[in-house]
Amino acid sequence: MLPASATWRCVLFSGLLLLLAGCQSALEVSPSSDTAQARLLSTPWSGLVWQPFPLPSKRYVPFEQAQIDGRQALRVQADTSVSILRQRVSSVDEGLTGPMQLRLSWRVDGLPQEGDLAHIDRSDSPVGVLLAFEGDRSRWTARQHRLSDLTQLLTGEPLPYATLAYVWSAQHPVESVVFNPRSDRIRKLVLDTGTTHLQQWRDHVRDVQADYRMVFGEEPGPLVGIALMTDTDNTRSRLTAWYGALSLQPKSP
Repeated sequence: MLPASATWRCVLFSGLLLLLAGCQSALEVSPSSDTAQARLLSTPWSGLVWQPFPLPSKRYVPFEQAQIDGRQALRVQADTSVSILRQRVSSVDEGLTGPMQLRLSWRVDGLPQEGDLAHIDRSDSPVGVLLAFEGDRSRWTARQHRLSDLTQLLTGEPLPYATLAYVWSAQHPVESVVFNPRSDRIRKLVLDTGTTHLQQWRDHVRDVQADYRMVFGEEPGPLVGIALMTDTDNTRSRLTAWYGALSLQPKSP
């Protein structure tokens, strides 16, 4: 039996993962102005809206339309908060398969104070693009199955098989892989690091299939969700992040 505090952490953590898996939870919010702002974000799921997803007991700061350095963007003025904007499918059959290319751009004016992606109490990132995949759950460890069963019990939905997160780190080298301190089924690939490029637009083009293969050591299953996430609650930090145009499309042969 988990202590109450540990159980609550699991619930919070499960909620974050489930936003990518596509469950309808009690925290689901209706599409708002955030949805209209998301026209910067292009995926093959053109018929699915992007929705904000607040987590229990966490402060949510909205994604707002903005323009900076001549670019249209979605701005998050983070303040001890967790802000998530996501697009998800309702079944694995709607997931994307095969090679995919992700183009993303972001800009930040600061980093979480004493942030460390590998530390359970400081694992904040000023910007992140998260991709959730399904896969062969028989490969999971007993612990991973238990966490998924707990989530199923609490919410009616299991955890995604794997989550690949593209992030900005305070100190980890570019192209390094950082395992989430609560579950190794969430792995973070660092695209930017440190303070050198603060207050500058950073543009990235990624081969999703190749990145997944490098990070998880296997071929990806169907991609079932994508989200933007700015997270400063653990470090109680304040910063502003901007997300520019994002495109997720099948990769040309």
